[in-house]
Amino acid sequence: MSKLILALDAGTTGNRAIAFDGSCQPVAQAYQEFAQHFPRPGWVEHDAVEIWETMLACIREVVGEVGAESIAAVAITNQRETTVAWDRETGVPVCNAIVWQCRRTAPKCEELKASHGEEIHRRTGLVVDAYFSGTKLAWILEHVEGAAKLAEQGRLLFGTVDTWLLWKLTGGRVHATDPSNASRTLLYNIIEGRWDERLVELFGVEGV
Repeated sequence: MSKLILALDAGTTGNRAIAFDGSCQPVAQAYQEFAQHFPRPGWVEHDAVEIWETMLACIREVVGEVGAESIAAVAITNQRETTVAWDRETGVPVCNAIVWQCRRTAPKCEELKASHGEEIHRRTGLVVDAYFSGTKLAWILEHVEGAAKLAEQGRLLFGTVDTWLLWKLTGGRVHATDPSNASRTLLYNIIEGRWDERLVELFGVEGV
């Protein structure tokens, strides 16, 4: 069999793995749903461990069909704003992933929009909204027991779903994302193409 691209599609309600050939035709695929959690009105969460486990199951099913030796590369597409935070040393998430649909940080967003909305838009190209990751991470640091302490110790890792999956796939060796995901966090300067210290300060997420 010719070399294949393994595409990992991390969606809002489930995960999919598809092996494509050189003509971009699907050769094998697998899909698994995962649970949606609604702890309060307007709040939406996913279990980050379940996201990983269902994706891993999809990968194993597809690779079992086509053979690991046929995979030339792996690509990830994902729900970009959903926020995961975990302990660098244990690999354990400090809380459920906060999903892009979650509105728990809307009041904080209104405050930031009133005080720094234009500056944030100029740097990110985005309006300040609970849809994006910045205030979700700030909420975790403020409300999740032990999260701020882990950040002070340099142990708290943050990422969108692609970052979490990449970290797990590499056994914790790679903590990274790409500009298309970073640009949805409200922490990335799209003009300069870098994480922005001023935005990190405004959102109160230093040390992560």
